[in-house]
Amino acid sequence: MKAQLTLALPPPEPSNVVVINGRCLLRLEEGQRVVIVAGLPVHHYQTEDTVAEAYAMVFLVESGFARQREVARAFGHSERTVRRYQTRYAEGGMEALGRGAGWRKGRRRISGKRLHRIEALKQEGLSNRAVAQRLGITEKAVRKLVGPSKPVQVEQLALTVATDAGTTELLTPKVVVEAHAQPSKPVSTDAHAGVDLAAVRFSADAADRSLDRMLAYLGKLSDAVPIFRDGARVPGAGVLLAIPALTESGLFDISRKLYGEIGPAFYGLRTTLLTLFFMALLRIQRPEHLKQRDPAMLGRLLGLDRAPEVKTLRRKLTRIAACHCSTELGAELARRRVAPARTSDGVSLRGWPRARLPW
Repeated sequence: MKAQLTLALPPPEPSNVVVINGRCLLRLEEGQRVVIVAGLPVHHYQTEDTVAEAYAMVFLVESGFARQREVARAFGHSERTVRRYQTRYAEGGMEALGRGAGWRKGRRRISGKRLHRIEALKQEGLSNRAVAQRLGITEKAVRKLVGPSKPVQVEQLALTVATDAGTTELLTPKVVVEAHAQPSKPVSTDAHAGVDLAAVRFSADAADRSLDRMLAYLGKLSDAVPIFRDGARVPGAGVLLAIPALTESGLFDISRKLYGEIGPAFYGLRTTLLTLFFMALLRIQRPEHLKQRDPAMLGRLLGLDRAPEVKTLRRKLTRIAACHCSTELGAELARRRVAPARTSDGVSLRGWPRARLPW
């Protein structure tokens, strides 16, 4: 019996040859690279020529000789790089392949018109994320132009302390000792009538209310007193002009009688109602839309270090709604609104003393 003959195997490829696939090779010869397809050299370039190498990768893929994955593995790049070279070559030819990595020098990332738009939106008090969503760009691009979201440090805005009884009552917080787990019914407010405003202003710094927050956490504070800072060109500061009318309407007095206190908290009943009132004036339709506003800037209008978060405001609204006093609140506000205008023979409309309607 004859011995079995050994099969002749093809010799291994030299170390200077990189196999792309079954018909394509990449050969290195003394600083030169040669692309071979089916035994024929089709492209050669110097090792340092990155543009020619990029074209070789594009040529192999576009001609159908190899796949992106095979070319990327043979040339030591990622498939994403091969696709990027294909896109550049399709758009600008060989010149586009010679462009360096990163953003082209001298090219503006954001046009001047859009830059002015960003500055205008920031002046309105919008956060970087809200500006980016509105303009369709990334938040990182906005942050590189204007910096991180922070309150604008401005010059001078003299804020006078109101002396009328209504506004003083608005600025007067309530100090409590015990926490209530459930919403309470009407409580007497006579004990708080003589509270001195200076005596309950625990935090001297309007931008740092950490002491008030600690007191609320310990159950010693039911609502933080507003403290306003001096400033100029504060976005949305015009809503403060509506506070006298809001105080005159009796909303805070009636709400305190109907709902009592909503427990020890930094954001108490008065602050919650004032936040909702400012949201209506600033055309913020839902609590979730507060994410698009700068919390520090909105909190400055409230006289606090920042506005309440969405989950905090939602929790306060749930606690208030559990009392089921909305009908009584609306009826009492309407009764107080109509009472001063009622006369013996009719109703005198405010602002129109000559117009009378039968009662």
